[in-house]
Amino acid sequence: MDTDSYSSLFVKETTFYNQIVLGTLLPENLWTPLPHLLQTWLRNYIAGSLVYLISGFLWCFYIYHLKHNVYVPKDAIPTRKAMYLQIYVAMKAMPWYCALPSISEYMVENGWTRCFARISDVGWASYISYLGLYLIFVEFGIYWMHRELHDIKPLYKWLHATHHIYNKQNTLSPFAGLAFHPIDGILQAVPHVIALFLVPTHFTTHIALLFMEAIWTANIHDCIHGKLWPVMGAGYHTIHHTTYRHNYGHYTVWMDWMFGTLRDPLEDETKNT
Repeated sequence: MDTDSYSSLFVKETTFYNQIVLGTLLPENLWTPLPHLLQTWLRNYIAGSLVYLISGFLWCFYIYHLKHNVYVPKDAIPTRKAMYLQIYVAMKAMPWYCALPSISEYMVENGWTRCFARISDVGWASYISYLGLYLIFVEFGIYWMHRELHDIKPLYKWLHATHHIYNKQNTLSPFAGLAFHPIDGILQAVPHVIALFLVPTHFTTHIALLFMEAIWTANIHDCIHGKLWPVMGAGYHTIHHTTYRHNYGHYTVWMDWMFGTLRDPLEDETKNT
């Protein structure tokens, strides 16, 4: 299959996603006249907002109400005002966040990346190997991007400090997961896009992982330590929000372990007792 024919598979897939989201939620005359790229952005904006709001609401309802005082002590539950502020910050940045996946999809559709459309094009063994390389690169990239947002003082002052106003357990909630300055949020997601130029990546998997970020970031801001090694869960990330110098990693503890910034919440508990 020639390059143009293969690229058309990606266009067909993104068009299908646009039809599912926009066709379900909006009158046809509002979105069909729009250029394909703008349709893609609108679909990402609507889908991203829904994933963020629904996952955050369900998470908060479960841990703060259904499991009241089970996972989070009453005095550590954030106020509604704090959560509303987090939602406001996240939703103000959401249109900008959604520009990144829209641009990445445009680059994929034009054949500029190493994406492949079907797992059968490479086989399951290669797919799993490539996915592993992709996740390692993303983990490495997000670790260093996050760390430099702390170490480079102007970046911290003008970008990352917006997120770090939530620096105590009773100010952190699942809604804080996307409460960033928009440039900060985009920078921390950029490794997902850079990886497309370096590692052969299944396009659908890439899109799924980007949207799963909203759920993952909600999870690591709920202050509940899952104690599932080597996952960089909320126990580790809560320490990051209180010390500012540890646990920069994203999915796992390995990058912090390799580069000397790991601080284990279980060791902290032992010291405190």
